[in-house]
Amino acid sequence: MSEEDLERYESEIELALVQEYRAVLPMFTYVVETERRFYLANEVDVAVREGTSPPCIELRLTDAWVWDMYRPARFVPAVRVLTFRDVNIERLPDAEL
Repeated sequence: MSEEDLERYESEIELALVQEYRAVLPMFTYVVETERRFYLANEVDVAVREGTSPPCIELRLTDAWVWDMYRPARFVPAVRVLTFRDVNIERLPDAEL
């Protein structure tokens, strides 16, 4: 496989991922962004562990979708994330009927 073929393959996978994201977005309530991943979820629970320096942030996501083009299954029932870095959680606007 040439470098061009590999780049084309990755571009196709990324385009398919963007299309999937747009299709599934209305199914979720929250967008969660960490330094390593991007998630969609319907429930988000955040806990800060103060016993460490810097504090550790624990996220528990329920009914989630993971942005990862190399992951065979992006829908997961539960996700637990531990991080020492910034976390961004946004509530998506309610869909208009």
